[in-house]
Amino acid sequence: MTDLLAIGTRKGLWLARSDDDRRTWTLGGPHLLAQEVAAVAVDTRGPTPRVLAGIQYGHWGPTVMWSDDLGASWQETETGAIRFPEDTGAALARVWQLRPDGADRPGVVWAGCEPHSLWRSTDGGGSFELVRGLWDHPHRPTWEPGGGGGAVHTVLPDPATDRVTVAMSTGGVYVSEDGGSGWTPRNTGITAPFLPEPPPEYGQCVHKVAVDAAGPDRMYAQNHFGVFRTDDAGRSWTSIAGGLPADFGFPVVASPVTPGTAWVVPLVADMERVPPGGRLRVHRTRDAGATWTELGAGLPDGCWAAVVRDGACADGADPTGLYLGTRDGCVYASRDEGDTFTQVAAHLPDVLVVRAARI
Repeated sequence: MTDLLAIGTRKGLWLARSDDDRRTWTLGGPHLLAQEVAAVAVDTRGPTPRVLAGIQYGHWGPTVMWSDDLGASWQETETGAIRFPEDTGAALARVWQLRPDGADRPGVVWAGCEPHSLWRSTDGGGSFELVRGLWDHPHRPTWEPGGGGGAVHTVLPDPATDRVTVAMSTGGVYVSEDGGSGWTPRNTGITAPFLPEPPPEYGQCVHKVAVDAAGPDRMYAQNHFGVFRTDDAGRSWTSIAGGLPADFGFPVVASPVTPGTAWVVPLVADMERVPPGGRLRVHRTRDAGATWTELGAGLPDGCWAAVVRDGACADGADPTGLYLGTRDGCVYASRDEGDTFTQVAAHLPDVLVVRAARI
């Protein structure tokens, strides 16, 4: 068994491998050098793993590329994997999220993009179709861009049902129960102190959402001010920020195997956006947010670099592996749910996304 860690940066993609121990890593790359890689997925449903990368080609613009040989070669659709229909009057700005669906839906891959849009592929990421139900939603013209732009940055398909959950900046959380035709905002309880009272139906600046291992109805959300949990698929949210040094941050990660276990990386809010006191730390809950424990063995002090919304992830091993990359080009790995970390890489370009898989 080999553990693969895909690291997307402002200037290329690196692939790190660990054989068995998840402590010692071999770093390979760069791949796609000088291309911004803001979205990565490792699709392990086929006979060989497929690495998907959402890239910004600079002069040639954004697209999706894929490799079926772990980066030795790359392919792309000649006319672009994601192209807005002419009647929309829109053009793709960036691919923010790539998400393979469940094992029972081979070939289905979801993409969240800028401008605010959701896309679905049935051929493993070679071509995507716009999900018109979300694009044509009456709220869409009023969704505002966040600091990084207006984008669907979280896509959570439920492999057992037709439910799809998305989150966006700045629109909030929306859920479809029919595979993408109809969409309902689900933000009750998520505060938005930067907006006037009363709390709006939508418009919250959700930074990331993660699904708990207990089941798809329990999710965690890290917001622009606030950390929240839902136990009813987003119909209501409750603050779980008590005990954290700051309620601002970008990623939230949930264990795929251990119910109630999740991690956040708090940052000083709002405009500073650095680890409190310059100490890069992860905070873990084992009781679905009732309490939090600070973890930092192997993480640096004197660190003023943030971890962005897709700069942290977990694997499906037992115990869960936790991984994070920083904006100063460092990547850290934990094979014990965050108790201790080792450094995988340093001096890379700005890390935008990390994704782990067992191959």
